[in-house]
Amino acid sequence: MTDHEQDDGQDEGHAEGPTPKAPSTLPGTPADSRAGFVALIGVPNAGKSTLLNNLVGTKVSIVSRKVQTTRALVRGILIEGSAQVILVDTPGIFAPKRRLDRAMVHSAWSGAADADAVCLLVDARKGLDEEVEAILSRLGEVKREKMLILNKIDLIPRERLLDLAAKLNAASPFAETFMISALKGDGVGDLRRALAARMPPGPWLYPEDQVSDAPLRMLAAEITREKIYDRLHEELPYRSTVETDQWQIRPDGSVRIEQTIFVERESQRSIVLGKGGQTIKAIGQAARIGIAEAADAKVHLFLHVKVRENWADDPARYREMGLEFPRG
Repeated sequence: MTDHEQDDGQDEGHAEGPTPKAPSTLPGTPADSRAGFVALIGVPNAGKSTLLNNLVGTKVSIVSRKVQTTRALVRGILIEGSAQVILVDTPGIFAPKRRLDRAMVHSAWSGAADADAVCLLVDARKGLDEEVEAILSRLGEVKREKMLILNKIDLIPRERLLDLAAKLNAASPFAETFMISALKGDGVGDLRRALAARMPPGPWLYPEDQVSDAPLRMLAAEITREKIYDRLHEELPYRSTVETDQWQIRPDGSVRIEQTIFVERESQRSIVLGKGGQTIKAIGQAARIGIAEAADAKVHLFLHVKVRENWADDPARYREMGLEFPRG
């Protein structure tokens, strides 16, 4: 097993800190507080991560043109009036072929079953295709209030939108239908208010200024994975992952972060490194900027690339991603 270390030589990170535990009543919680969970489900590339980031107002989930980039349940937290809404960005639901696929799909449906409300996000351009039909066929098993969100409405005529909404509601009636552009923000305000209104009465579950329950270590790894996808597109097979190995706070308040990029073949390692290490350097520079923004501090980022054949069959990798390891 070989590796490669890369530091872009620039500063930018911050202490991760422990995950806070909510007391009975958190500071800032209003007397008429409401709080609950909303699961965002849909096929890969429907725009769930973009919508989550827009609703929360900052980046909490990675966005990529490559399908199935969200692997674990990512929670974003928004406050609307007296309501705190914990949004769960689930992995895209698709026909699983490999063990990792099965774990991601199981994670998505588990997130839907555990939520107070479920939002099905549909790419309006693609409409009611086989993948959406497969989700609708199983959606009835989820005994939660369901809402339909048609995304990317700026890209198709209004008549088609109304027709699509009617077909989807005929297939599986929804409590309410929203038409939005997650990228541009059109219609997102109405959606925020509707989600807040559906939250059950109860104390807030997270501090007022917290936007995600994902540890910074995990978010940092996801940011690096996003930059790998941005840089390599289809060159690198889907089966690659990133783990944060070290998060060390320095005396000056900056953070030294070491991450490992796991690939399955030596040829894939060469792709990630690039000629003369130029590709890994570019990935590291982009990731460092993104991590620094998320951590609000200076970061020293060191990347290692390791070949680990069949990492997708290793239970430890699943635990790192927050997924349940499927047996068999």
